[in-house]
Amino acid sequence: YPVLQAADILVYRADFVPVGEDQLAHLELCREIARRFNGLYGPVFPEPQGLTTRVPRLPGTDGRKMSKSYGNAINLADDPESIRSKILTMVTDPARKRRTDPGNPDICPVFDFHRAFSDEATRARADAGCRSAGIGCIDCKKMLLGHLEPALAPFQERRRELMAHRDRVREILAEGARRARAEAAATMRLVREAMKIDAGGL
Repeated sequence: YPVLQAADILVYRADFVPVGEDQLAHLELCREIARRFNGLYGPVFPEPQGLTTRVPRLPGTDGRKMSKSYGNAINLADDPESIRSKILTMVTDPARKRRTDPGNPDICPVFDFHRAFSDEATRARADAGCRSAGIGCIDCKKMLLGHLEPALAPFQERRRELMAHRDRVREILAEGARRARAEAAATMRLVREAMKIDAGGL
């Protein structure tokens, strides 16, 4: 898989690749492949740099790595009610058994979402309220929803627009594929020239 990923990146000679934190090791293998090729045949490929966001990793609703295969993902395609249901049933600090127990936001998956979506004042309120048992986990989740739902709304609206114009989506995909093929073909010409391979014989 990491080698296939490297091919997908290098064929377009990407300088930067948006990745999650868990993909940085795979990207390093890609960089090593680029270095090795360039060392043998000359500078064809840039060594792509990883682009991570301010919050490079979010847990799933069960506290594990977020993954569709685990069934613990919050998808951009989810409707608001589904997102609300997933957030309200998220796991929290496992040591907080009762409403009166103080919690620890540092190990609570919900607070990871606060870091990504909530403003500083809300994060401070959630942090203090959790540690003092001044708020319950449901209160904390509702505070999060107040920021998460507006943040996801533009994506949901754009998706609805695109779903209503599927022919336009197909046109966009076809144009993107055409441009990608042209860029990949240009890369392969550079590769063959560097390796002194006669393209006519392939």
